[in-house]
Amino acid sequence: MTDDRSRRPRLRFATEVLLLQLLVVVAVIALTSAVFVRIEVGRLERAAEGTALAIAQSVASQQDLRSEVARLSVDGTSLDRAALADGPVQRAALATQQRTGALFVVVTDDRGIRLAHPDADRIGQMVSTSPDEALDGRESVSWARGTLGESARAKVPVRAPAAGGTATSRASSPLPVVGEVSVGFNRARVYDTLVEDSVPVVGAGLVAVLLAVIASVLLRRRLVRLTLGLQPEDLVTLVQNQQAVLGGVGEGVIAIAPSGTVTVCNAEAARLLDLTRPVGRAVTSLALPAPLADLLDRSASVPSSATIVAGHRVLLVDVRAVHRDGRDLGRVAVLRDRTDVEALTRRLDAVGSMSAALRAQRHEFANRLHAISGLLDTGEADRARAYLADVQERGPLHYPVQHADRLTEPYLQAFLGAKGVEAAERGVLLRIGPETLVQGTITEPGDVTTVLGNLVDNAVTAALGGDDPSPWVEVEVLDDRETLHLSVVDSGPGVVSREDLFTRGGPDTGAPRDPAQVHGLGIGLPLSREIARRRGGDVWLASPGGDDHGAVFCARLEEVVAP
Repeated sequence: MTDDRSRRPRLRFATEVLLLQLLVVVAVIALTSAVFVRIEVGRLERAAEGTALAIAQSVASQQDLRSEVARLSVDGTSLDRAALADGPVQRAALATQQRTGALFVVVTDDRGIRLAHPDADRIGQMVSTSPDEALDGRESVSWARGTLGESARAKVPVRAPAAGGTATSRASSPLPVVGEVSVGFNRARVYDTLVEDSVPVVGAGLVAVLLAVIASVLLRRRLVRLTLGLQPEDLVTLVQNQQAVLGGVGEGVIAIAPSGTVTVCNAEAARLLDLTRPVGRAVTSLALPAPLADLLDRSASVPSSATIVAGHRVLLVDVRAVHRDGRDLGRVAVLRDRTDVEALTRRLDAVGSMSAALRAQRHEFANRLHAISGLLDTGEADRARAYLADVQERGPLHYPVQHADRLTEPYLQAFLGAKGVEAAERGVLLRIGPETLVQGTITEPGDVTTVLGNLVDNAVTAALGGDDPSPWVEVEVLDDRETLHLSVVDSGPGVVSREDLFTRGGPDTGAPRDPAQVHGLGIGLPLSREIARRRGGDVWLASPGGDDHGAVFCARLEEVVAP
């Protein structure tokens, strides 16, 4: 059986907050109003008691009344109700009652018999409340219920007049008590100002409730806007999923708010960009590569992708704008580390070039063996010897590389030979410089061919953009124990600008390159420098160009040669 409560629609979190705020405000106002009413009631009660006591003391101090009460309190004196109802005591009591607005002013003799009462029929009867305290000479105030209802009443003893009509001092013995005066104020009359006094408080409370409603509604709207209408359980699930996704993916994720503040940056993104506590900081304050900073620019609204160099890493960056219900939430960038893939790609290119060179060498070697075999078969031994001498002088393969005999290291010979074939196909002569001398053996051909290949490829492209009718590229290689020194110069126009030569990493659009700016395009030079620096070496621009040559790039690679 389905519980009815499970099918009852639950209030939205923002509505619950609104109702809770209103409940708290109403409870606070009700509590403060109750405290005010209680304090005001106590004040009015004390004021009524004080007023009643003052009136009773005033009546009890009247000399004529004291004398008349003392006369009527003599034992054996008969009380005539009709005479008392029209006597001086009754007239004094009624006059005081009318003047002060009291509920009653009652005067009794020393036995508690009424000598004056607002109801003349009750004169001569015993009072309804005990007169003992006043008849014992003590004043008292209290709230009690009598024949006229509940009232705040004060009881004051009436003492006999002093002999000769003079007052007695406090040091002398007190005069005897001959009766009491009881003055009361009706409870309704006491509280008749309570409502009037409470009007400002009630008005202020209503205004406070109204302001609370307005503030709660505005807060609710802001809460809905800030949380995108999500409920607390949705936010908890969202945070859990975000942590699971951001911590579980192998890519770096960085999110930028519309204000330009970093709101999300997982551990992989911080590692790839070498950032420390980037969340909450402005993206402009982070040491980001210039291309990545441009992609994260808040003015960019279209999706974009690029391959950039950040430190010694090659990163593939995808930037997308995020919107929800037509509201701009910023941008999210996904970073993928392509360093190893890029290095492997270039190494595979180098291996492919060497393989092509080796195949050509094998084919050429087979042709030469056939030529020598044919000369021997025909008895041309002298010509066979001369042919072998020429092969020995030129090397095992006739690469289109000028002065190829200056380079004897197998890896470099095969690699530059393959590059010479590619350069020759484009109309560029590749030559080996006179300072070339490699006596050791290359132990890290991948890194060497990546760095050297990038420099040669850039140089060939630059040479094609020069004014020399016979474009050329010259390579010099020199080893020093475990260190390999490289130098590549071309006949191109040289480097136009040194700025950001090794830091550019914009997207490869496939558009034709400007030969005058070929150096530094793409990721070749930055990658080459980072590979060299990882081994304690470097790649640098030795000369931007001269009268008889173009740009000169140099490289130093440590621990890549076995002496």
